[in-house]
Amino acid sequence: MRDFLIKFFASGFFVSYIPAKITGFKKFTGSGMAGTIVAFLIFYFLPAAFTHSKLIFGVFVAISFPLSVWIAGRAEEIFQKKDDPRIVIDEILGYWTAVLFVPFALPELLTAFVLFRILDTLKPWPIHSMEIKFRGGMGVMLDDIVGGAEAGLLALLASKFIFPLF
Repeated sequence: MRDFLIKFFASGFFVSYIPAKITGFKKFTGSGMAGTIVAFLIFYFLPAAFTHSKLIFGVFVAISFPLSVWIAGRAEEIFQKKDDPRIVIDEILGYWTAVLFVPFALPELLTAFVLFRILDTLKPWPIHSMEIKFRGGMGVMLDDIVGGAEAGLLALLASKFIFPLF
């Protein structure tokens, strides 16, 4: 039962098991895209108590991080593969990290989504170095947390300097 729950949460409620043929997502971004969509939907439909306060949502994300590191590490052991594509809990927390930087409004949430997907796919410095420096669940999670922070900062800059132009 414990392994089932680890797979359930690590895979974003089994969304990463959906084949790319069905989702239409390209293989290299398929499970990551699916995990980020799950993150967006969970955030969007969270009770208002979470999404109307940056502090409460930030505490929720911070509390979720060590649990997610443990889940990702255990999932790697279960799947017997480093950063198995079925593990998308990192994308979920990575996206939630990104939205901590922006106003909780749809344009900013979508901007954070797009920027997070781009950065998660390309893995520029220092994102890629997190995968190399850290092992296990910490390595799985940190590249997406750093990517989420970068995406969030870029989305914040866009909301402050680009969105007002339109």
